[in-house]
Amino acid sequence: MEHGGNLDGAAARFGGDLADWLDLSTGINPRPYPIPPLPPRAFTALPTRSDMAGLEDAARAAYATDASVVPLAGAQGAIQLLPRVLPRGRARVLGPTYGEHAAACAGAGWRTETVATLDALDGADLAVVVNPNNPDGRRHAPEALIALAERVGLLVVDESFADAEPELSVAAQVSDRMVVERSFGKFYGLAGLRLGMLLARPDLARALRDAAGPWPVSGPAIAVGCAALRDEGWQEDTRGWLARSAARLDALTLERGWDLVGGTTLFRTYAVGDARAEQARLARAHIWTRAFDHSPGWLRLGLPPEDGWTRLEAALVPD
Repeated sequence: MEHGGNLDGAAARFGGDLADWLDLSTGINPRPYPIPPLPPRAFTALPTRSDMAGLEDAARAAYATDASVVPLAGAQGAIQLLPRVLPRGRARVLGPTYGEHAAACAGAGWRTETVATLDALDGADLAVVVNPNNPDGRRHAPEALIALAERVGLLVVDESFADAEPELSVAAQVSDRMVVERSFGKFYGLAGLRLGMLLARPDLARALRDAAGPWPVSGPAIAVGCAALRDEGWQEDTRGWLARSAARLDALTLERGWDLVGGTTLFRTYAVGDARAEQARLARAHIWTRAFDHSPGWLRLGLPPEDGWTRLEAALVPD
């Protein structure tokens, strides 16, 4: 399955060392949380139960929830693990969206289909909604998702991009019929830590912890996660910076003649005509973007770092 961040494949096709490339193919914040000094113990000792409890408490506070928190290796860890601990049945995924949801369900033995509307999820044993959605940025009001949860066996709400828009979150509404998946690496710009959270009712959380094993995340991830999740000032400043950067990117692409499809403040998706041709044109300037087989006119760009704007502006000038 193709993902963003596949920079080695881009370099193999278009040349250059990885350091030569500007990678805009992901929705990862290019201005990451500043890693605090870490105690040597974070690297040398196995994480303790109190270490994990501290991370879970920090996540509950950051996400304004009373749910049980299961830290895992990124939101991807939650996506892959959850279908494997539930009784198999019919899974429906609201699409088009991040392809790993349907793949994980099918791989775990669920009868899986992708549907186009919220109403089409009705009656599923497991229903998946990404909110806000990747790659088109579709948003669903929390009230609509809470109502949907009553019409399915279990509703999974993937909020990997919700940190920038906390008003969209249903983390406070986790119940017997709803779980929430959260990414840490995207908003905090530290995807390499491989940290994410699944918010669930207590019995399901216990089953997930048992399936994940005793040390599902690393000591450095716990230490950085605790600091970042409690840093409300940095979070608020970052939301403002992301919004300004997304508006700047929209202005640049408007000059190119692209039309905004949607997105979040971490990524923008545009209608560009022939997306693969535009992707290749930018790749020849060693700028990597994300195209989609399901929507051949769409091209998704993440935000560049501060020192990448001039380079992107030059590359977007029409030939």
